Amino acid sequence: MAKGLYIGTIIVLLIAIIVTFLIVFKNRRKKVMVKTIDGLEKEKNLLINIPVLNEFSKVEALVKNNKLEQKYNTWKLKFEVIENETIPEVSDMLIEADFMVEKSNPCDVYKKISEIEVKLYEIKVKIKTIMSEIKEITSSEERNRSTITKLKSTYRNLKKRFEDTKADYEETAKTIELQFETIEKRFEEFEKVMEKKDYEEVIYVVKGLTEMIDHMTIVINEIPEIMLMGKSLIPKRTEDVSSEYIKLTREDYQLDYLNVEYNIIETEKKVNAIFDRVRVLNLEDVTFELKTILEYFDSLFNDFETEKLTRKYYEEGLKEYNKKNTHVNKILLAVSSKIPEMKTQYNLTDDTIDSIKLFTSEFNNINKDYDKLIALEKNHSLPYSKLNQELEIISLKLSKLHEKLTNLLQRVGNLKDDEERAKGQLEDIKILLKQSKYQIRKNRLPVIPDNYYVELREASDGIREIQRELAKKPLDVDTLNVRVDTARDLVFKLHNTTGKMIRLALLSEYAIVYGNRYRSSKPAVNEGLIKAEKLFFAGDYKKSLDASIGILDTVEPGIHKKILDYGK
Repeated sequence: MAKGLYIGTIIVLLIAIIVTFLIVFKNRRKKVMVKTIDGLEKEKNLLINIPVLNEFSKVEALVKNNKLEQKYNTWKLKFEVIENETIPEVSDMLIEADFMVEKSNPCDVYKKISEIEVKLYEIKVKIKTIMSEIKEITSSEERNRSTITKLKSTYRNLKKRFEDTKADYEETAKTIELQFETIEKRFEEFEKVMEKKDYEEVIYVVKGLTEMIDHMTIVINEIPEIMLMGKSLIPKRTEDVSSEYIKLTREDYQLDYLNVEYNIIETEKKVNAIFDRVRVLNLEDVTFELKTILEYFDSLFNDFETEKLTRKYYEEGLKEYNKKNTHVNKILLAVSSKIPEMKTQYNLTDDTIDSIKLFTSEFNNINKDYDKLIALEKNHSLPYSKLNQELEIISLKLSKLHEKLTNLLQRVGNLKDDEERAKGQLEDIKILLKQSKYQIRKNRLPVIPDNYYVELREASDGIREIQRELAKKPLDVDTLNVRVDTARDLVFKLHNTTGKMIRLALLSEYAIVYGNRYRSSKPAVNEGLIKAEKLFFAGDYKKSLDASIGILDTVEPGIHKKILDYGK
């Protein structure tokens, strides 16, 4: 019973808390909505404010002509519509919103608030537009006066610069003076328009004066440089180019590709056309065009210098070419004359013989190209820059031919070198073979194994193969080199076998002699040494050495090292 009462009390408390929370939340939301509506009310009341009315008063005082009066009436009518119709409409919407806070769904209230905010924004935009147009008139005089003051200062500075350096402007001076007079008249026109309070016309007058002063600034800044380039630099440059062109053509330079005479005539026409524009103060792109003409003449001087320098390179290149041509011709003649003799001595390949014919044909073609080049030079058909390019191509062909000839000579020369080298190596191999035989005789070995005689015979046969190959005519150098390599390997093999066999025999004999001291006291040693002696006299020197060392190590450990070091 008590438990049920406890649970019921908790439920009642929870319900009370929830109800209280809902009431508090509803009241808070209501306060927020009321506060938002009050804010919108204040915003509405601020739309028709003192600054707006002051601007209307200012423009009303400035109305002096029909055009401005029409504008003023239009602004006033728009403002009256806002003041007498649109704002009251917003007031009604605010009252309606106030009423909805108590009676309607919060969603409907917020929807109405959004509509009011949109309406207020539209009113603000309309008032801002009207005020902007009004201020354009009310601030016009002060703004334009400030602009005109700056323009007059710029005008006076420009006029002073012009009068101080009037001579620099030459035939354009009269036109510039007239332009200054026009600007002065425009300043007077500004004052007249300002007196009439025709603020729309003032805008056009100020804009026109600004453009005229900007243009006059360009005129005063650029015309002295234009006159210097067009009246002094370009004529002087034209004269220098013509003089240099005539001089070079008389010295047999071919310069037709530059079209100098035609371009000078066209340049003079271009300069005249430019000055027709300058005289009426039309300076658009004038400085750029004159600088381009000067750059063209500079490029012509560079071309002239290139031709003179290239001629020097060309003449030096001819000397170098003729030297190399003579050298290549001597090599070809030498090779061609020696080939028949070489064919009898050496087994030359068909490729080698054919390459000589091919090189001769290639050399003849190079000489034909050179003859054509010399003919072009004599006829003055090409500039030296082009002649030098052609000479470089021909010289490159000759250099490549020289390289191929050098390689051919090296291959042919190697045949003789290989023959001489083979003869020298043959003598070295013979000496090495004699030394091996002498070592065998000198050491008087009891028995020489059969395999030694096999190696001796192979080495001797290898030497005879070299001798037979050297006796052949024509000589096949490739085969000869193979025979030399084979014989050399066989003789070295024999030489190594000889040295190894003699050393084993000497060590084996030394070990047996050394072991004689133990024969009487060590029967086992005596037996081992007897076995070693049999192997020694049978010619198996290695086994003999192994047997004697093995038995001696049993009575004198480490003796094998002393024996193996013997004779080193």
